[in-house]
Amino acid sequence: MNLVSELILILIGFIIVAVAADRISLLFPRIKLPIITGLLFIGILAGPFVLRLLPTEAIPQLNFLNQISLAFIAFAAGAELYLKDLNNRLKSIKWMTFGQLFFTFTLGGLSVWFLSNQIGFMKDLDWQIRLAIALLAGTIFVSRSPVSAIAVINEMRAKGPFTQTVLGVTVLKDVLVIILFTLCFAVSDALVNKMPFEVWLVFILVLELSLSFLLGFLLGQLLKGLLSLRMSIRIKSLLVLAIGYSIYLLAHWVHDTSLEFLGFDIYIEPLLICIIGSFIVVNFSSYRRDFLKIVEEVVPVIYIIFYTLTGASIKLDILVYTWGIALLFFFIRLASIAIGAYIGGTLGGDPIEYNRISWMPFVTQAGVALGLVSVVAAKYPDWGHEFATILIGVIIINEVVGPPLFKWAILKVGESHARGTSLASSKEQVALIFGLEGQSLALARQLMDHDWNVKVLTRNREKARMEYRGINVDFIQDFSLASLKEAGMEKADAIILMNQDDDNLLVAELAYENFGTRDIIVRVHERPNLRRFHELEALIVDPNTAMVSLLDHMVRSPVATSLLLGFDKEQDTIDVEMQNPVFHGIPLRDLRLPSDIIVVATKRNDNTLISTGYTVLHLGDVLTIVGSVESLEKVKLKMEGSEKTGRKRARSARKSVVFRKRRDLKR
Repeated sequence: MNLVSELILILIGFIIVAVAADRISLLFPRIKLPIITGLLFIGILAGPFVLRLLPTEAIPQLNFLNQISLAFIAFAAGAELYLKDLNNRLKSIKWMTFGQLFFTFTLGGLSVWFLSNQIGFMKDLDWQIRLAIALLAGTIFVSRSPVSAIAVINEMRAKGPFTQTVLGVTVLKDVLVIILFTLCFAVSDALVNKMPFEVWLVFILVLELSLSFLLGFLLGQLLKGLLSLRMSIRIKSLLVLAIGYSIYLLAHWVHDTSLEFLGFDIYIEPLLICIIGSFIVVNFSSYRRDFLKIVEEVVPVIYIIFYTLTGASIKLDILVYTWGIALLFFFIRLASIAIGAYIGGTLGGDPIEYNRISWMPFVTQAGVALGLVSVVAAKYPDWGHEFATILIGVIIINEVVGPPLFKWAILKVGESHARGTSLASSKEQVALIFGLEGQSLALARQLMDHDWNVKVLTRNREKARMEYRGINVDFIQDFSLASLKEAGMEKADAIILMNQDDDNLLVAELAYENFGTRDIIVRVHERPNLRRFHELEALIVDPNTAMVSLLDHMVRSPVATSLLLGFDKEQDTIDVEMQNPVFHGIPLRDLRLPSDIIVVATKRNDNTLISTGYTVLHLGDVLTIVGSVESLEKVKLKMEGSEKTGRKRARSARKSVVFRKRRDLKR
C-alpha cells in the first residue's frame, strides 16, 4: 500500500511539473526555439540535478508514462505514412531514403566505433559491447522527426516537389529506422551477452521480426474494431492509449516467458508493432479520419509528458563531461546526412539546386530518436545512461539547429508561402469593388481580414485621394476595356458591382466577354434587370429580398446560417480552387484532409456537385469547404498548386467556357 501511495504522490508531482512545462515552453518560440526544446529544458530544471522537484528515485517509477508515450508516438509516426501521398514523388523518395539510411548509418556507426577510445564510458568496455554501441548509435543517427518537419511546413505554408519529397522521406525513414533498430538491437544483445554466432541466431532474428509484423497486423485489426464502436472520441483515445501500453506489457511477457521456457529471450519491438498497426488503419480502413482525429487531439498531451520526463532523466553530471563528444557526433551526423542526401537525390533525378541543400531538412530529431535512446538506456543500465546522455545532447543540438536550416532550405527552393513573403502575393486572391460607399468599405475590410487583396474603384477623383484606414481606393476614368485592364481586372478572382444597374451591366459584360472572371457579384437596384445579369452568370444580391431570405434561412437552419455568416469565429466556410496538378484525378476520399474538414460541394465549369468521398478532383474545380479556420488554411495550402501557372491555366479554362456560352446565347 505504501508503494501505491508513493507512486500516486510522485505522479501528482510530475503532473504539476508537466503543466508548468507546458505553459513555460510556449515562451520558447519567441526566442526562435522549438516548444519541444522548452519542454526538455523545464524537465532538466525540475530533475534531480537542479531543482530536484523530481528526485532520482522517481524517474524509474514513471517509466510506464514513458512507454505509453512511446507507443502513441509510434502511432503518430505510422499515421503519417499515407501511401497515396507518396506516389507522385516515389522515385525521389525511394533513393533519398536509401541514401540517407545507408550512409548515415554506416558513417555514423563507424565514427562511434573508431572514436570509442576517446569516449569515457566506452574505454574499458570489451570490443563486442563497443561494436553494439556503435550499431545502436548509427541507427539513432538515422532517425528524423516527422512532427517537427510538419510543424515547419505548416509554419512556412510550404508546398512543392521539394517539400513533398522531404515529408515522404522523413516519414518513411522513421518507419525503416524502427525495423533497422529491431535488427541492430537483436545483434547488439547477442554481442553484449557474448553469444557466439550461430545459424539459429539468424532464425531467432527472423522469427522476432516476423512476430512483430504479425502482431502489428493484428493490432491494426484491433484498432479498426475499436474505431468502429459507437462511443465518444475521448473514450476511444483512452482505449488507444491503453492498447499502446498493453503492447509494451506484451513485449515484457514474451521476453520473460521465452527465457523461462525456451532458455533464450525473444524480443518483439513495441514501436515497430505500433507503427505497423497505425499504418494499416490509415491506409487500409475506412476509419482513417477518426484515427487521425484521435492522434491530433492526444499527441500534444503525450509530447508534454514524454519530453518533460526525458528532460528530467538527463544526467547532467555526465553531460558536462561528454558535451564535446556530443558536439563531435553532431557534426559527424551532419556530414553523413549531407553525403547520403546528395547521392540519393542524384540517383533519384532531383535537380542539382535541390541536391546541394537536400540535407538541411533532415537534421532535426525528436520523438522517435529519444524513444530509441530510452529503450537502450532501460535495456543496459550498466552503460545505457551514459550512452543516453551523450545522444540526448546530440538530439538537443539537432532540435535547436534543425528547424532554422529546414526553413532556409524551403526559402531557397522557393516553396515558402508564409504571409509577408514575396511568394505569398502570387497566390493571394484579388477582389475589385466598384463603387465607393459605406457598405463597400465595410466589405473591403472583411475581405482583407480573410487575406484577400482588395481594391475599391470609384470615378470620383476627389474621394479617391482620401485616406480610408488601409483600404486601397483607386480612381477609374471610365468603364472601358482599357480602363478595366489598367485597374487589374485580368488578375481579379472576384468583382463586386455596387454602382447603378447601367454601370454594373457594362462592367459585367466586359468582364464576361474579355476576362473570364471567376465570380461576378452584383447588387441589383431594378428587378427588370435581373434577367440580363443572370445571362452573364452573375451572382445577384437583391436588396428587396435579401433580408427576408436571410431571416428565412436563420429560422429554418440557424446553425448552418450562423456558420456561413461567420458568427462562429472558430469555424468558417471558404471556396478553394484546386490548382495543384498532384491531386488531379484523385477522389476526395484519398486526400489527407484534416479530420474537422467537410467538403460540401464541388463546382466544375457550370455544374455544382454535392461532394462525396468518390468525387474525383479536376484542375480548376472550386471546392466549398467547412471547418476550423486553422484546418481551412491547411486545405487551401494543399489545393493551391506549386506552379505559378496554375491560376492562369484555370482562368484560361474559365474563359473558354464563358466565351462558348456567349456564342450559344447569341445564336
